[in-house]
Amino acid sequence: MNPADSKIPEGPVADKWTNYKAHQKLVNPANKRRLDIIVVGTGLAGASAASTLAEMGFNVLNFCIQDSPRRAHSIAAQGGINAAKNYQNDGDSVYRLFYDTVKGGDYRAREANVYRLAEVSNNIIDQCVAQGVPFAREYGGLLANRSFGGAQVSRTFYAKGQTGQQLLLGAYSSLNRQIQAGKVKSYNRYEMHELVLIKDKDGVERARGIIAKNLVTGKFERFAAHAVVIATGGYGNTYFLSTNAMGCNVSAAMACYRKGAYFANPAFVQIHPTCIPVHGDKQSKLTLMSESLRNDGRIWVPKKLEDAKRLQSGEIKGSDIPEADRDYYLERRYPAFGNLVPRDVASRAAKERCDHGFGVNNTGLAVFLDFSEAINRLGIDVVRQRYGNLFDMYEEITDVNPGELAKVGEDGLNYYNPMMIFPAIHYTMGGIWVDYELQTSVKGLFAIGECNFSDHGANRLGASALMQGLADGYFVLPYTIQNYLSDQITVPHFTTDTPEFDAAEKKCVAEEERLINIKGQRSVDSIHKELGHIMWEYVGMARDKEGLQKAITMLDDLRKEFNTNLYVPGTVGESMNVELDKAFRLNDFITMGKLIAYDALNRNESCGGHFRTEYQTEEGEAKRDDENYFYVSCWEYEGSDEKAPELIKETLEYEAIKVQTRNYKS
Repeated sequence: MNPADSKIPEGPVADKWTNYKAHQKLVNPANKRRLDIIVVGTGLAGASAASTLAEMGFNVLNFCIQDSPRRAHSIAAQGGINAAKNYQNDGDSVYRLFYDTVKGGDYRAREANVYRLAEVSNNIIDQCVAQGVPFAREYGGLLANRSFGGAQVSRTFYAKGQTGQQLLLGAYSSLNRQIQAGKVKSYNRYEMHELVLIKDKDGVERARGIIAKNLVTGKFERFAAHAVVIATGGYGNTYFLSTNAMGCNVSAAMACYRKGAYFANPAFVQIHPTCIPVHGDKQSKLTLMSESLRNDGRIWVPKKLEDAKRLQSGEIKGSDIPEADRDYYLERRYPAFGNLVPRDVASRAAKERCDHGFGVNNTGLAVFLDFSEAINRLGIDVVRQRYGNLFDMYEEITDVNPGELAKVGEDGLNYYNPMMIFPAIHYTMGGIWVDYELQTSVKGLFAIGECNFSDHGANRLGASALMQGLADGYFVLPYTIQNYLSDQITVPHFTTDTPEFDAAEKKCVAEEERLINIKGQRSVDSIHKELGHIMWEYVGMARDKEGLQKAITMLDDLRKEFNTNLYVPGTVGESMNVELDKAFRLNDFITMGKLIAYDALNRNESCGGHFRTEYQTEEGEAKRDDENYFYVSCWEYEGSDEKAPELIKETLEYEAIKVQTRNYKS
């Protein structure tokens, strides 16, 4: 399968999905019972896909690395989920959600995929309300909305600051129903290590199963199916410090990549602007402060450099600086969107202020997020109703209460404690390449949710991750996978007693023995931290040719260090070994790090989350090169982690939207 064959339907963009569904192949109810599907992952994408496919009649095997599906990382999402309901009567529509998403992604996403996402967004809200998801409501009982970055309408539905948790519990309830009905077999504490390909009668290799490790017993086990779906999230933990849970990894995606699945746009990594700053070298992860806080919170730094210096030395606090001496730099630079500019724009603006010495903490790497104006306008009770759990989380971590009155200024204004925030790795727009049907370049292998590349271009808008995960799982994959399975109904259930499964399991066992027998001096975490430093310094928020070339050399050296000086305690064949599991993942993170660097080096432009310092406007904004880089970068594995991958291009074609320079100033 070639990326040029993205299977985008004919016709106007607004009609493509309707036309596709009208003409796709189907599988009748009796035949669905003959077909097995493996779904790896139980986040919003995985749980919704597994439960929906089972409800339709397919036999589903569902895997997660956690001790329960409801502990998937989707549970950590805070702010909300977008949909074009237009309940606020503020001019929203399916087209406007589509346009905002394409523009927010800096015109590097497929038009057809994004329009479909916007089109099914309204169905998601109806589905979740029917499941009992407790969305926030207005006084009269109607569903409430708030605003997120990159939009001038209020289209984000939310459940306080726990939207991901409530949505996941809804999907989990659907999944449990199918587990109880016997249509889903749930495998908790299992981790996918290898994809198994088997040739059909025509010699075409198809995904027919996986090798998964039982993380409790330490044994590798075999599982076969007619199709495999991966829904295993992104690769943000390549950077070590991120807002992702520590267990989040890229190993399932890398197993697919090594078996021929193209990896698309790996350089498109999102830096979230509102995270609690790093506070020491012993941290293992970072904490997100929801983008929803930018509805009422205002981001600022001091106007005077001397005030910034005093803040950094601890002489004064943020509440000591009067309103007249505060620089609300996002409102100043982007008056049309203010504090609700997209994440990549807000993150670079914070970095620019801190690079010029205006940072507000002891490291100089923080800005303020202040709620004084909102509390004075609305009252503390209203603000806490909206963000109370986020305020509590911030206080638990920093021992500062953002809702506490700090002082009454000489100007008569009440000044409340501001939050300190700074950008951090959060989400990855790149991922496994998929066509319009969400099928990868490997027949029978599908990728959904964050682990594919399809919908967000070079920058994801806030509250769109939950939208994509549930769109793929509830409303897209259940249709498109039938187009593939319709000619698999005569294929019998597979046995795992085949040479292909034998070879795959032997490969996993051999890699386990290799890692344990290195017997070096360095722990997994120490090497992972070094990887994170390389990635953040040279492949992070700002990149350049020289730094990227240096990063690739350093990553080669780090791989040699990993292969010769890694220490994994324990012996081969014992049961639970967490350090061994982490070593497997780290090997994949190093490969992923080089892939990000290769893609960033190839793309000689700035767009969205990919910012090359050589390519920027006079105002410091991203400068795209549509003439030479208006494509999806698809990277093909060349048989070894040591070899550079081959670049294949999928040219983007826009018909409904005019490609132009993003403007959030007017």
